[in-house]
Amino acid sequence: MNLLTVAVGIIQLIIAVIFAVIALYIGFSVFGKVTRDVDEQKELAKGNVAFGIVVAAIFVAIGIVVQSGVAGISVGISKASALGFTSVDGLIVIVVAIIQLVLGVLLAIGAIYLALNILDKFTKELKEFEELKKGNVAVALEIAGVIIAVALIIQSGVAGITAALG
Repeated sequence: MNLLTVAVGIIQLIIAVIFAVIALYIGFSVFGKVTRDVDEQKELAKGNVAFGIVVAAIFVAIGIVVQSGVAGISVGISKASALGFTSVDGLIVIVVAIIQLVLGVLLAIGAIYLALNILDKFTKELKEFEELKKGNVAVALEIAGVIIAVALIIQSGVAGITAALG
């Protein structure tokens, strides 16, 4: 086993973990903006299963989309390794790969935010976030379904962007 290959793999893993944690934190923060007057952490702390379902769906959705960006950065680091990390071409490849990953994170969070706002507009007679606060699991499953469906659709777009930039 080549020591450089192992080092490149470790670098890829570290970058993936860092971006995953950042993406999940930002995603949870953006969810807080959508829910407006609800304290998500308080709801989770008191065992509100409905909120737990939606938060889990947000995390899964971000993971689905970000995975495409992480795949792009892995390919970029491998290419940069072949070109030489300190070469101009190697540095360009790494920068493009990081841009792909950041774009994936932004698209995931933006799409989820947009989907939740559109859902809120389409269902004026149903106040989803009030229902979540009451622990309405049926509404939580509806919202979770929308979030994950949007993520699956967006994921293919991020993969396409990754392929085009790579």
